[in-house]
Amino acid sequence: QKIGKLLAEFIGYDVTSPKSGGRIDETEHPFTTGYYDDVRITTHYYPNRFASSIFSIMHEGGHAIYEQNLKREWMFQPVGEACSMGFHESQSRFVENIIGKSGGFWSYFLPTLKKMTGNVFSDLTLNKFVHAINHVKPSKIRIEADEVTYGLHVIIRFNLERDLFAEKITIDELPQVWNENYRKYLGVSVENDSEGVMQDTHWASGLYGYFPSYALGNIYSGQLLSSLENDLHDWRSQIAMGNFRNMKHWLVKNVHDYGNLYSPPDLIKIITGKELSVNPHLNYLNEKYSRLYEF
Repeated sequence: QKIGKLLAEFIGYDVTSPKSGGRIDETEHPFTTGYYDDVRITTHYYPNRFASSIFSIMHEGGHAIYEQNLKREWMFQPVGEACSMGFHESQSRFVENIIGKSGGFWSYFLPTLKKMTGNVFSDLTLNKFVHAINHVKPSKIRIEADEVTYGLHVIIRFNLERDLFAEKITIDELPQVWNENYRKYLGVSVENDSEGVMQDTHWASGLYGYFPSYALGNIYSGQLLSSLENDLHDWRSQIAMGNFRNMKHWLVKNVHDYGNLYSPPDLIKIITGKELSVNPHLNYLNEKYSRLYEF
């Protein structure tokens, strides 16, 4: 929990000051809720999988700083909301993956992690740690998936939603079809519904059609990174020195400040000067993993 608070503070999500307006609480499935001065996030702490809560806090923290930095003069107006859930997920995925799983960030934060955990990671090198948190391996749980296979989790859910509403499958058949799709797409065997069809809160909350927002978030974040690199050439070295302020300022100025003034296609073109394209995201993945795996 202490590590989580430090990570929140790093990205500018205040949970400690008297006027913070932020909280981190524990729940079964991480989420963000609130608006402007009262934006709260949750996570789940696993004693034997500490990385899960670390990256869920960074993910939800990305959502939180978006909500906290919308223009105050637009508060409680339609324009004073986020552009879309796809853009919302771009902010969470940006902070979680592009920042949180970068070598630069962990060159800064790993010494703190070691200090706070005693001898647990005393022999762990930066290189091994960064490889471990970016290891590509098909998994059963979407929120713990690596960046390369993550999209397959979204595709599975999209296909099931489409077939469900087309009445090609029934609710009763959903667990079995889910498990079959996970074997087909990811080659993993789901042993129970908690690690299968019941792992997300979205459908139980009525959020049908939401999952593609995560894929859009990845695509948006890749294109945002491509544009950010033109303005902040040394962002990696800044992160390595523990400075996220300039990147946050860029995100506030170029994303958060616009609120819901423009449609997603228009906003991404205003920010980057280009139509939405998956290529920057693919280039980001190729560059990152070719460097990690040396191919």
